[in-house]
Amino acid sequence: MKSRDTLIRLKRFQVDEKRRRVAQIEMMIAEFDRMAAELDREIASEEQKAGISDPAHFAYPTYARAAAQRRDNLRQSAQNLHTQLDDAKAELGEAFEELKKAESLEDRERSSDRVVEAVRDPAMIGLASQPRAMRATA
Repeated sequence: MKSRDTLIRLKRFQVDEKRRRVAQIEMMIAEFDRMAAELDREIASEEQKAGISDPAHFAYPTYARAAAQRRDNLRQSAQNLHTQLDDAKAELGEAFEELKKAESLEDRERSSDRVVEAVRDPAMIGLASQPRAMRATA
């Protein structure tokens, strides 16, 4: 019984850890997307100031070129995080299923303990040992 409680606590902890990881990855993706959108605005502003929007042009602003590279790196990182997010969600689902299995085993064990205690109950034993005819009149 004690080891089963420890197992359930462990499984709950694992589920909580997986949830935290999923939330952390989702927050990182949102932050990267926000930063990439901000860089898009800065690039557009730089291009407007310079009057040049072609990155291949020799006078294209250096800051816009660096910001575009940074934006592309952030988008690539966000894509990689989406893959990690899918994996983390799968792990969360597995951990949740393991928790449910452990809890269902605990429930079954408790119900079987109740049945055993009911059988051991002296009042129940007394009724079980009486002949059927006597129980019907009682």
